[in-house]
Amino acid sequence: MTLVKRRITMNSKYTSKARNGAELLVQCLEEQGVKYIFGIPGAKVDTIFDVLADHGPRLILCRHEQNAAFMAGMVGLLTGTPGVCLVTSGPGVTNLTTGLST
Repeated sequence: MTLVKRRITMNSKYTSKARNGAELLVQCLEEQGVKYIFGIPGAKVDTIFDVLADHGPRLILCRHEQNAAFMAGMVGLLTGTPGVCLVTSGPGVTNLTTGLST
């Protein structure tokens, strides 16, 4: 059995070529009106950060995942748009939960 690597093609204002998951995620966030993403880069989300460097919502780097959650939550409350934070797996997610639960 062979595995086939597939890429999804979607219409976009950026390009009509085949797109990867990070590009699709950023496109979906833009379509939902997301203006800011708060986060900390890590191995599992580096491709998303690479796409955000070129286009998409403004990326604001935080020093701690809990702070990212607080800032994203406040943006959501003040603007009515989704508040988004992006962190890596493992300790990044566990640090994020404090900000999400308060």
